[in-house]
Amino acid sequence: MIPVNQLTDPAVRAFVTAVNAGDQQAFAAALTPGATMSDDGSDRDLQDWAEREVFSSGGHMDVESESDGGRALVASYRNDTWGEMRTAWRFTVSDGRVSRFETGQA
Repeated sequence: MIPVNQLTDPAVRAFVTAVNAGDQQAFAAALTPGATMSDDGSDRDLQDWAEREVFSSGGHMDVESESDGGRALVASYRNDTWGEMRTAWRFTVSDGRVSRFETGQA
C-alpha cells in the first residue's frame, strides 16, 4: 500500500485524503467547479454518487499502486454498501484540482 501522504499528484492526494477522512468540504475543495465523473463506464451525478458511495457509506481507499504521474490509481475501495473491491481510478487535473475522475472495478 502507498501511504496517502506519499501519492505523487497533489490534487489526487487531496482527493484521496478527503475521501478517507469523510470530509465533504475538503472533497469539494479538491474538485474544480463543474467536475464530472463516471463509475463502471457510465457518467454519474458526482454529488449524488459521492454522497451515496463515499460519505453516507464510509468510503475508504487503500492505494495499491499509481501510474501516469500519480493520476491513475489501483486501490482497494470499501464502503458499508458494497464491502471491499479492487478498483481503478483515473483522474484529470486542471488548475491543481480534479476536473474529472473515472472509477470502476479493476
